[in-house]
Amino acid sequence: MRRFISYAGAAVIISLLFATTYATVQQAQRSDANYPQIQIAEDVATGLNRGSAPATLLTGKIDLASSLDPFTIIYDKSGHAVASSGYLDGMVPVVPRGVLASADGKPYSFVTWQPQSGVRVAAVSVAADNYYVLSGRSLTEVERNISKTFRLTALGWLASLLALGVMYVAQKAACNKR
Repeated sequence: MRRFISYAGAAVIISLLFATTYATVQQAQRSDANYPQIQIAEDVATGLNRGSAPATLLTGKIDLASSLDPFTIIYDKSGHAVASSGYLDGMVPVVPRGVLASADGKPYSFVTWQPQSGVRVAAVSVAADNYYVLSGRSLTEVERNISKTFRLTALGWLASLLALGVMYVAQKAACNKR
């Protein structure tokens, strides 16, 4: 019985190690998805604070449902879009005002935003003097990588538990032969 408890304890430790490893890598992958948008949003906010007109700071027309390119939307302080490079079904998507206001008093704020089913975005908002700037990009590739990380971690966990089980059975069989 004592050996079983030792092996059960080892299984718990192995499980905790794999779960912690997965959680750490997953969070790092998700956090890394914000970095291009932080720079873009801050640069646009700086341009706005220097007096540039919102429409002059954005170029292109990016379809959020199909593109992996970063996009930017500039909102006035009441939450109405005034310029955008990102579109969904031909319209500028509206982010909840709380997402924008969460950037007040901070360098930036980030969220995972799902403007419609099947469209998930890593979004960063920055408060400028008279505007909010939201920059985002698709999480499609990040979520694929996270899914691969989960599968690899689960395989490693299962292989470790299997090896531990084989060791337990082999040791028990060796003890029974004595």
